[in-house]
Amino acid sequence: MFPLGTVLMPGSVLPLHVFEPRYRALMDDLTGAELGTPLIDPEFGVVLIERGSEVGGGDVRASWGTVARLLDAEHLADGRWVAAAVGTSRIIVHDWLPEEPYPMALVEDLDEAPWSRSDDERLGAAAAGLRRAFSLAAELEGGAPSRKFELDGDPAAAAWQLCALAPLGAHDRYRLLRASDVAARLEALVEMTDDISAALALRLGGG
Repeated sequence: MFPLGTVLMPGSVLPLHVFEPRYRALMDDLTGAELGTPLIDPEFGVVLIERGSEVGGGDVRASWGTVARLLDAEHLADGRWVAAAVGTSRIIVHDWLPEEPYPMALVEDLDEAPWSRSDDERLGAAAAGLRRAFSLAAELEGGAPSRKFELDGDPAAAAWQLCALAPLGAHDRYRLLRASDVAARLEALVEMTDDISAALALRLGGG
């Protein structure tokens, strides 16, 4: 497990700079740097640190998280690692195990419900709401180009993509991660982006 101060969404890429000894040991095991035999599926769990620091332990961790699959890793001369992973699926932590040599937990893999045609409209509304927020933010910055994005052709992947792109804090992202289904997730995202747009419009109006 790799507790972090951020929420990893399925489909999103996670860059990592690994310097703590315990996470260096994790990278050693994932890549086979010490044994010479990497894992067939080098995966680890990412959960949000709700209170505390990423460094040193003693943190309070969220129960819902994401499986991350290691994409690339480079072992630097001083022992640090730079790596990239991608979120694949959601998990729930049922029990934390001893922290040595690195954090481990008993987790449950979560199956995602199949995409429903009734979610198409929600996906469109969420995309439109995010584009409006980006447009207002650009206007507030003095006419800077509005941030553009193209949605994945897979609607389920596109829904997670929107969650990752939205300018939200960690706890709002966590709310989206643990939403009970796609409909609840997209409805919450629309609500959040509408609130962002309302705040930006107020600032543009001098409020």
